[in-house]
Amino acid sequence: MMENKHRFCVIMCGGIGSRFWPYSRSAKPKQFIDFFGTGRSLLQMSYDRILPLVPKENVIIVTNEQYAPLVKEQLPELNDNQILLEPARRNTAPCIAWAAYHINAIDPQASMIVTPSDHLITREREFEKAIEAGFDFVESHDALLTLGIKPSRPETGYGYIQVGNPESENILKVKTFTEKPDLQLAKVFFESGEFFWNSGIFLWSVESILNALHSYAPDLTNTFAKGIDTFGTPAEREFIDREFPGCVNISIDYAVMERAANVYVECVNFGWNDLGTWSALYDNSPKNAEANVTQNCRVLAYESKGNMFAVSGDKLVVVKGLNDYIIADAGDVLLVCPKADEQHIKQYVNDVKITYGDKFL
Repeated sequence: MMENKHRFCVIMCGGIGSRFWPYSRSAKPKQFIDFFGTGRSLLQMSYDRILPLVPKENVIIVTNEQYAPLVKEQLPELNDNQILLEPARRNTAPCIAWAAYHINAIDPQASMIVTPSDHLITREREFEKAIEAGFDFVESHDALLTLGIKPSRPETGYGYIQVGNPESENILKVKTFTEKPDLQLAKVFFESGEFFWNSGIFLWSVESILNALHSYAPDLTNTFAKGIDTFGTPAEREFIDREFPGCVNISIDYAVMERAANVYVECVNFGWNDLGTWSALYDNSPKNAEANVTQNCRVLAYESKGNMFAVSGDKLVVVKGLNDYIIADAGDVLLVCPKADEQHIKQYVNDVKITYGDKFL
């Protein structure tokens, strides 16, 4: 691992995961939940996955300050200066900018992978090989590298990357980024072979990302530059608490990736899913003969097929004549919703907030 001492990993862990409501709640979002009954949450799986590639002491978790106890409970081996606590939610660009300034203060020669905490990756050896190749590339090029997933279907829930000329094996120049398309456009993308899903996983040197932020997001770098002497010191937290809430709320894609000239994509295929919805969890879970999924719960299902059952506690669920539904019971909230309508769950959450306040969120 000595040759990897300049390699860092930033795990972004501050999201709420409202599309997994009512299981994912503001007090314990989906990244802290063990969805597969393995004894490891999505965050812990993300951490385990990166350890063969990055020294344990170089793993940085960026999360909302309210989740500090959960992170420390689930990853007790990390020390406090490896957990960056955001005083406000400001999307991925401020999150990544802070992490880059923090790491730069520790090691100006660093390279880094930035990854969400809530993705599923099933072929971990392929993941390791892809990340090794990505690190090698960004350590020898002034490049911003994103991982592109070969699409398996016309998907409207992901952003897409159009690839251009090859730079090396599996690494190509990026032509365009496209946000989530409608179905007709997704079919065109899928059939063309030129488009890959945007995984939201990035690699770059600290120098390259700081230069890009300076060029394309000067408001952010002007803010962080005011505290340049505090990073890596006890004064860093006070500076962040004062200045971070004033950062613009913007994603790294909008702030940098869609504007910079030195953006590349590594085309990978390692069993990736962002587990953004109940249907995604259903698709990646073992099913019985009736294509029903039961998440650590007891179910008697009669003449019922294609359902997703996620029920907490010792409750027994008995259903008849129910097909292609989500049944999610989180104790104080029961959700019964057709899988085909799950895009409305965020609206249900908004309606619950309007009607009942934060009690059930």
